Amino acid sequence: MSTQTPTHALWTKLSGIPGGRALFSLSVSLKAPYFRTVLPSIREMKPGRCVVTSPKWWGVHNHIGTYHAIAACNLAEVAMGMVAEATVPTSHRWLPKKMRVDYVAKAETSMRAVAELESIPEFGDEGQEVDVPVNVYDKHDEVVVRAVITIWVTRKKK
Repeated sequence: MSTQTPTHALWTKLSGIPGGRALFSLSVSLKAPYFRTVLPSIREMKPGRCVVTSPKWWGVHNHIGTYHAIAACNLAEVAMGMVAEATVPTSHRWLPKKMRVDYVAKAETSMRAVAELESIPEFGDEGQEVDVPVNVYDKHDEVVVRAVITIWVTRKKK
């Protein structure tokens, strides 16, 4: 990728200073307010990879006191969005198109979502679907949710 997106450039600038990651995570939650429900903390962001954590707090509890399945989907979407922001060039735009989710275990702890592309695609003039795999882990490093979020990437109109 020849130039960083504004989001990735902000991450690069802030992530190396004290409190910068928290400030960046807050800015993401202000830009996309629904993300605030999981209190996301971006830990790593680069083209093709993002790691985001979320505490287990009462706002993400379901009726049995575990981490709600849809809150885990929200966390997965934060990780996917940051991968897209770091990977899709400024000449293009991306939109979520679909999400496939497997809930593989009860989520009883804080969570860590890892979105990682196997390879970074070439982005041309034709629109294309890009599948972004996301695994959501509990604090014991067990996968509790597996998701694939498909984004639709198109060249921006001039």
